[in-house]
Amino acid sequence: MMTIDSLQNLLAQGHDGIILRFGLGQTLLKSGQASEAVLHLKKATELDPDYTAAWKLLGKALVKCEQTDDAIHAFQSGLLVADKKGDIQAAKEIKVFLKRLLKESE
Repeated sequence: MMTIDSLQNLLAQGHDGIILRFGLGQTLLKSGQASEAVLHLKKATELDPDYTAAWKLLGKALVKCEQTDDAIHAFQSGLLVADKKGDIQAAKEIKVFLKRLLKESE
């Protein structure tokens, strides 16, 4: 797995793209840098609005940042994409996250 520094260097060199943004967001989130992860995961969803995994990970990062409304929106967007693409497993996972989050925010 690439380090945060190596991924950021690729980005600085102009190698921007969905996979780089997703990977950087994922790596940042794993290292506890959720707010930084959000920036790259939002960009990933802009680059490819049909990338279900980016929406799911964005939702998780937003939860870590305690941005509940934005997390709900991200999970709902991801669920729409998953349903549209027929990605049953991703839809199930997102439904679990969304249900938990909605229950906690009551």
